Amino acid sequence: MFEKSKKVHTITFGCQMSERDAETLTTISTKLGYQRTEIPEDADLIIVNTCCVRESAENKIIGKIGQLKKLKQNKPGLIIAVTGCMIQQPGMVEKLKKKASHVDIWTGTFDYDKFEELLSVSEKGEKVSLVSEDFKDSKEVAPLAEKGKLKASVNIMYGCDNYCSYCIVPYVRGRERSRPIEEIIDEVQALAQSGCKEVTLLGQNVNSYGKKDGFGYDFADLLKEIDKIDGIERIRFTTSHPKDITDKLIKTVADSKHICEHFHFPFQAGSNKILKAMNRKYTREYYLERVEQIFKIIPEARLTTDIIVGFPGETEEDFEQTLDLVRKVPFSQAFTFMFSKRSGTVAANLPDQVPLEVKKYRLQRLMELQNSRSLEWRRKMINKEYEVLVEGPSKTNAELLSGRTRGNELVVFDGDPELIGKLIMVKIKDANSWTLFGSPVKILK
Repeated sequence: MFEKSKKVHTITFGCQMSERDAETLTTISTKLGYQRTEIPEDADLIIVNTCCVRESAENKIIGKIGQLKKLKQNKPGLIIAVTGCMIQQPGMVEKLKKKASHVDIWTGTFDYDKFEELLSVSEKGEKVSLVSEDFKDSKEVAPLAEKGKLKASVNIMYGCDNYCSYCIVPYVRGRERSRPIEEIIDEVQALAQSGCKEVTLLGQNVNSYGKKDGFGYDFADLLKEIDKIDGIERIRFTTSHPKDITDKLIKTVADSKHICEHFHFPFQAGSNKILKAMNRKYTREYYLERVEQIFKIIPEARLTTDIIVGFPGETEEDFEQTLDLVRKVPFSQAFTFMFSKRSGTVAANLPDQVPLEVKKYRLQRLMELQNSRSLEWRRKMINKEYEVLVEGPSKTNAELLSGRTRGNELVVFDGDPELIGKLIMVKIKDANSWTLFGSPVKILK
């Protein structure tokens, strides 16, 4: 008989895929009798799921792991597990063990299917580590479909074959491989039956889903099948690599009922010289052609993007080309970053590293431009009505509700809490660079 008092608290760093992995590990722990808690002091198991996309993130994670030592001292029976991308790096476990002897479980991205066994061993008082060098024997473990959970993420593929020169992902998540369509459909159907209304399909490059696995179907075909599932009102996906987006995919989104017209479409840099150095495998001209095609087929499409400034060798002229692309493309939002060296990547050793003060100055200019563009974009939405999935109370004002449009814009509005989980029409009354403000007009379903 499991002890009902056992509780698990999860701390997650990184992307949506890391969040999904954390959900998977939490699900596995529930098989051994653990229940979720948002209070770390109440936990009998703390899972720290890590990220290594930037070394600054690693430093933050190491600090968090160190903070947990005091909890362990106050509660000797506490099990601490550190998992994820950061741990997958060669030699990382040996390095961290010297700094964090209070950690009980170390495991990387290829061994989540063995987490139940590792946890069972740790419950007997043993410390354990398992970091496989490849994914060949790794098996998918899907999180449980929680009743009443409004939104969920579903992995459709793992790893990456692109090897962008600044990115560590292929080295810590392995080469690209896709899940069979039957597994994905089964998982989404289970989510629909549990009351989930929105799913986000995850992959480092969803556009290349199935290409190297011999499935005989591609990402557009997968979307068509998921669009048929009763109960799922919204389908999102991320991330779309520009080099692989096809007219077939764009038309599939346009012709669907539930696939949201939102493309997260990173361009990273506006200069062909920098794109080549980044190993992005497309040109500025190709990117703009794909954007033009998206809006030609889906005039109401929404685009968001990622941009890196200060990549090695970036001149002022290169940076101006990035600003020019931002002026040309109506991005509703951009996630902007300064280049930072990531050990283990090609870009970390490139010559002509850009000085920090230059990177900061360029980032500020880019943010000011994009914020003004975002505000301009959102002001055009004022006095119009949009479909919104009501997600819950606003994070900044609990007396208001919030949700997102099909284009993934955040909307805050007055409303009864009974609206949570419903699709409604909201009339937009005001806007800033990041948020829309409105009032409910009618309930759709």
